[in-house]
Amino acid sequence: MKVSFPVAPEPEAHVAEAARQLFAGPVDFLKGVVAMDGLPPADRPEICFAGRSNVGKSSLINALTGRKGIARASNTPGRTQEINYFKLGERAFMVDLPGYGFAKAPLPVVQKWQTLLKSYLAGRPTLRRAFCLIDSRHGIKPVDHEIMTLLDRSAVPFQVVLTKADKLGPNAIKPVIAQCEEELQKHPAAFPELVVTSSEKADGIATLRAIIAGLD
Repeated sequence: MKVSFPVAPEPEAHVAEAARQLFAGPVDFLKGVVAMDGLPPADRPEICFAGRSNVGKSSLINALTGRKGIARASNTPGRTQEINYFKLGERAFMVDLPGYGFAKAPLPVVQKWQTLLKSYLAGRPTLRRAFCLIDSRHGIKPVDHEIMTLLDRSAVPFQVVLTKADKLGPNAIKPVIAQCEEELQKHPAAFPELVVTSSEKADGIATLRAIIAGLD
């Protein structure tokens, strides 16, 4: 049976405000991790952001927190070389994962990132949901299926977040949503709802904040 993947609705006002207050509170960079033994204690829920290099992970984290420099944005693909941990108050961890796919780095370095990424996704017991970021201009590519398949095998629920939606017109996003819906039929761990965002325009940011705040 085909699964439907509707676009997540905007939250009710009181839900949006509670989520806004959560992200307006203390949000601090905790550490960058280059090996599994460097992970912080698994003592609270965490969510992570995964995506191809230059998909806009850092920009999205900055938009969610309302802080321009908390996650380093770069036009250079592959700049994020560590698993970067952020404390969402004392309530949760937000995790920015290394970009996968194309990266301007030596092959051994890229392979090391990929090994760390796979180990993290398969072995983090407090991981509540992974958010797979997909560039609205390109849709789901074969390299995205690799990470989604890993999430399936690790039984980690993941939700697709379309980024850079401001680069498309309101009608141009429709075939991208349809393509995502078709491709996600292959992945049992996919949460049946899409989030459409623009970090520049703040579109979908309140929705994503509310989803994250509800994942305790």
